[in-house]
Amino acid sequence: MKFDELNLDESVLQALDAMNFKECTPVQEHTIPVILEGRDLIGVAQTGTGKTAAYLLPVLNQLNKGTYPADAINCVIMSPTRELAQQIDQQMEGFSYFMPASSVAVYGGNDGIRFEQEKRGLTLGADVVIATPGRLISHLSMGYVDMSKVSFFILDEADRMLDMGFYDDIMQIVKYLPKERQTIMFSATMPVKIQQLAKTILKDPVEVKLAVSKPADKIIQTAYVCYENQKLGIIQSLFRDKTPERVIVFASSKVKVKEVAKAFLRLKLNVGEMHSDLEQAQRDQIMREFKSGRINILVATDIVSRGIDIDDIRLVINYDVPHDSEDYVHRIGRTARANNDGCAITFVSEKEQTQFKAIEDFLEKNIYKIQVPEELGDAPAYAPKSNKDKKQGRKRYVRRPRH
Repeated sequence: MKFDELNLDESVLQALDAMNFKECTPVQEHTIPVILEGRDLIGVAQTGTGKTAAYLLPVLNQLNKGTYPADAINCVIMSPTRELAQQIDQQMEGFSYFMPASSVAVYGGNDGIRFEQEKRGLTLGADVVIATPGRLISHLSMGYVDMSKVSFFILDEADRMLDMGFYDDIMQIVKYLPKERQTIMFSATMPVKIQQLAKTILKDPVEVKLAVSKPADKIIQTAYVCYENQKLGIIQSLFRDKTPERVIVFASSKVKVKEVAKAFLRLKLNVGEMHSDLEQAQRDQIMREFKSGRINILVATDIVSRGIDIDDIRLVINYDVPHDSEDYVHRIGRTARANNDGCAITFVSEKEQTQFKAIEDFLEKNIYKIQVPEELGDAPAYAPKSNKDKKQGRKRYVRRPRH
């Protein structure tokens, strides 16, 4: 199904068109109409399904109607980690490009300036608040956040939030919300504790269950287990003799994209960058140069690159390990299209090993590890911790009592 077959406003379709989003994923096709109807929803979908757009698009569509209070928080999106909160915020930036909707991302960190920026966004009443539970509670406990007019409450990766011990935090946040609201929950699995949470906070929800597709068999998947400071050297080694045409290099954030693109330029590589700081005209120009071959390598974030519609991309490099399997499947799916062969290489630093192992577990295969070039020195062993190990080693965070 195409997005223009859904009951979405013109400004939403305009943003989708600018980002080259045309076809819905199955989860978007099944959940967007339900959310537009105002029903509560629980979406059970593994990674690779486009969940973020499945809830952001209909919520933005409704907010764009102008029937929700100005200068009030109208939507709260809960995320288990700051990384996911940042990703949702990036998608929000792209989708709301042609709309007046405002947003603020609220997640942990020790930066006092950032806390004040979050406070300002919360007190002014950003339309959409994207938050990790602990950080939002820190703001709520100070008494300046009014969530009494929230119409949409969304839990992304709900199972992960409960695994991380956020059940009590979620229930604490729910107390600040009006009873009359639309609640949307996405979870990769449906264990008993998720069913219990759903019964507690959702009203007569529609349940959508979907599985994710695996990457195409034609994609040759490999990885380098390396130190972070060896990644650039591996790039130099890969492209020393010949630069393949149309390579996409994915990085984790727009800041990282800019850093990597500058480093590639210093290596005299023919590179362009693609991220949400660019104006639409700049994005279009970069894409024209990439398609025509004037640029060989495109360094990009996930959000902007999703709409890249080029059939002869032969190599995808994950400069950073993707956040989850959904992003991994999506990234490497840019290659091996239209019956072409393709290759995907992932750089796995020490800190990223557990993330990468989770992707291998999802794929139900061990991805072949290439030895780091000798001139770059020794590389770390591949010894990822399991999720079980992480849970056992996790320190309990003790919150100060509130007065």
